[in-house]
Amino acid sequence: MAATTTAQHRRPTFVQVAIALQTSAIFFQAVTAGLLLSTSHGEVLHGVGARVMYGASMLYVLAAVLAWRPGGGSPRPILYSSGFLVLASVQVVLGIAHIPSLHVPLGVLMFGLSVLVLGQVSSPHWSARSGTGS
Repeated sequence: MAATTTAQHRRPTFVQVAIALQTSAIFFQAVTAGLLLSTSHGEVLHGVGARVMYGASMLYVLAAVLAWRPGGGSPRPILYSSGFLVLASVQVVLGIAHIPSLHVPLGVLMFGLSVLVLGQVSSPHWSARSGTGS
């Protein structure tokens, strides 16, 4: 007897969208950091991107809390999202203080961690592990 499997197309969850937005915003920051060195409007774009990135980090915290409360899933994503918000806060302070020797490596670390988390929550097995499946 052959088992029939069908691919289910699921809409992305709020957590997945929030992490994707955060990852995109951090990548945008890397691009505008390069523009800082070559154009006059790079500083404006980097400043706007910083606000968007910080807002995306706050959105990730909100998404993690909302995903945890109704579904009774693990609170671990709240810890991860709060950690990102702390890193984003440190990043903003370092940027305002013009300390590129710490600001740039922290940005690279944040991008890598955000891509890692995005990959984890985008995997097909994530929704089954986290208890947020439909």
